Amino acid sequence: MKMRFLVAATNIVFMFLLVVGIAAQAAEVKVLSSNQMKTVMEDLGPKFERATGHKLAITFAGLGIVVKRVQGGDTVDVVIIPREGIDGFVKDGKASAGNVTVIARSRGLGVAVRKGAPKPDIASPEALKRTLLAAKSIAYPSPAGGGASGIHFAKVLDRLGIANEMKPKAVFTGGAGAGVGFLVATGKAEIGVHHFHELIPVAGIELVGPLPGDLQETIVLSAAIMTGAKDAGASKALVNFLRTPEAATVIKAKGMEPG
Repeated sequence: MKMRFLVAATNIVFMFLLVVGIAAQAAEVKVLSSNQMKTVMEDLGPKFERATGHKLAITFAGLGIVVKRVQGGDTVDVVIIPREGIDGFVKDGKASAGNVTVIARSRGLGVAVRKGAPKPDIASPEALKRTLLAAKSIAYPSPAGGGASGIHFAKVLDRLGIANEMKPKAVFTGGAGAGVGFLVATGKAEIGVHHFHELIPVAGIELVGPLPGDLQETIVLSAAIMTGAKDAGASKALVNFLRTPEAATVIKAKGMEPG
C-alpha cells in the first residue's frame, strides 16, 4: 500500500514538473505578416500553437505598412513578407541573411470577372491593353497602400502606356487589396486584378487567366527572424513549421507554391 502511494505521488510530481517545464518553455511569438500570407497563417497558426505550446500574436498589413512599422522601431520576432522588403532589413542590420527562409511563392497576378460575364481576351500584352481600355471599371489594390500586387499592376499600366486612361476607371480597395474579388462579384468593378491566391476563394467571380508574358510577376514570400527576437528558439520553431509537409499542403490549398 505504501509503495503504491509512493508511486502515485512520484507520478503526480513528475506530471507537475512536466507541465511547469512546458509552461516555462512556451513563448509568445510576435509576427508581422503581409496580407498575402493571411489565409495561410490563419490556418497554420492554431496548428503550430497546438503542436508546440507557443502562442502567436500575428498582425497582417500591406507590404509598405509592414516595412514602415519595422523601420519605425516596432519590436517583432518574425516578419513574413515579399523578399524585396526583407532584403532591406538585412541591409539595415534588422535581420541577418542566415535567418531568412523562403516560405511560399505566389502564382502571380490574375484577372477576374463576375461569374457568368464574358471572359475578355488577355492572351497577349496588346490584348490585355485593349481589354483594359474597353472596360468601364477595374479593381486592384491601391499602390499607395503598399500592396505588392497594386504596385506591380501600376507598373504594368505604365508599360502598356495607359496609366492615365486607367485613372478614372480605377476602383481601389485600400492598402490590403482584400476586397478586389468582392468588388467584382458585386458588380462594383467590371474587372479585377490581384494575386491568384487572393481571388481563388472568392465566390461569385471567375478567373480569366494570368497576366500575359513578361507582364507577370511571381512574389517570393520569405520569413525573417529579426535580430531583436525575444525568443530565437520559438521563432525558429515557427519558421521550421512553415516548411513542413503539413504546411506545404495548406500553402498549395491556398493557391500558392511552397518555398
